[in-house]
Amino acid sequence: MEEEKGVVKRALLLKFKDEIAPDQIEQLVKGQSRLVDLIEPLKSFHWGRSVSIGNSPQGFTHIFEFVFESAEGIAEYTAHPAHVEFSNRYGPYIDDFVMIDYKPTIFRT
Repeated sequence: MEEEKGVVKRALLLKFKDEIAPDQIEQLVKGQSRLVDLIEPLKSFHWGRSVSIGNSPQGFTHIFEFVFESAEGIAEYTAHPAHVEFSNRYGPYIDDFVMIDYKPTIFRT
């Protein structure tokens, strides 16, 4: 196994408040995707809805995946004014979340 140099990923599972409309969630996703162009250490952003059969695991309906250039890049992203403004604007939409930062490993046989 081999770790990707410097790269750190973040997986964010979200559960939105019941009263949040689908168009509000869409605005949140669009706003998050714009941060890739504004904050240098954030290299990419992907998202999706749960397609789990039956109920979504513990009510989490969306997953966001971020790729950063380094662990230090996450700190820069978190403190960046554009991220702070985004979090203040959309944080109230979120009922619960789970976030994990990890260094991806490439499996080679």
